[in-house]
Amino acid sequence: MNTYIVRGKKIHVEIFGDRSLPAVLFLHGGPGESCYEFVYHQSNRFSDQFQLVAIDQRGVCRSEGLSETEPFGLQDLVEDCEDLRKQLGINRWAVIGHSFGGYLALLYASVYPNAITNVVFECPTFDFAWTAKSLLRRAASVFLELGIETKSEECLNLATSNLSSEHLFDSYLRLGEELGEHKEDIYRVNADTSIDYSAYTDEEWEAFDDRTDIHLERLREEGRIFQSIVSLLPSLSVPSLLVIGDADPVTCDKHVEAYNQMANGHKVVMNNCGHTPHAECPDVYYRIVSAFLLQGEWRFVEMGNGAYTYFNKDVSK
Repeated sequence: MNTYIVRGKKIHVEIFGDRSLPAVLFLHGGPGESCYEFVYHQSNRFSDQFQLVAIDQRGVCRSEGLSETEPFGLQDLVEDCEDLRKQLGINRWAVIGHSFGGYLALLYASVYPNAITNVVFECPTFDFAWTAKSLLRRAASVFLELGIETKSEECLNLATSNLSSEHLFDSYLRLGEELGEHKEDIYRVNADTSIDYSAYTDEEWEAFDDRTDIHLERLREEGRIFQSIVSLLPSLSVPSLLVIGDADPVTCDKHVEAYNQMANGHKVVMNNCGHTPHAECPDVYYRIVSAFLLQGEWRFVEMGNGAYTYFNKDVSK
């Protein structure tokens, strides 16, 4: 684990694997989550064949917190990626973006295409309104299962409204919190995704959460995250792979339809999986992603046991 000064700010960076191996940058979701979970489940797998670089984004978790007065916005997260690449002496690298990290990965690839070899979008969002409506529909189902019909109806009404991305996002955050411990039911199919958080004390995790809240609030205030970037997909010049769980509520059907129009895009749907394939089905996830990254272009690879489904051109067993 290391701290790098990236454009004047301390950024938490973890590097695994030999530096002679192909480099891969992991971008976590949120906004305001952490690379902790991905590293926990995938670092040992990736380090055999890749140089994995995972970061807590600017102002998040173990990275230096944001002050109330310093300039900060979405573009800072893009520029941090490029600055770090140069500091590490990496010519080009692949990027894996999970959830909001997929949004960020698409932005990064559109601004700095020559820095990137290929992109893996893991359960991404490219449009916060689409995602918020899908999450609200899933939340409605969870509320209904709990017998809270009024909240279920509220979610469904919001999901069919023409409210702004920001309003829908904020409404989902509020209603999701009202689910308490059942909020995870929205995202996960496989409950056995245990993770050891004992590397830090409860007090440290509370401090990390406070930084996350500030990070998210600053991005909300700027408002750029509420702009759809679906229109950037056709301009993506490098090979890409969309990996989603069949029960993922974040990458809704509209996202998939938009992605399917890409000439250089490939898709894998993992069965019996929710929003975190890297944690819910870690072995199969790694086999799929590593096969794509190492070959540079997608070819069908038999992974066994029927734990996934391919949707790709010219695929045959």
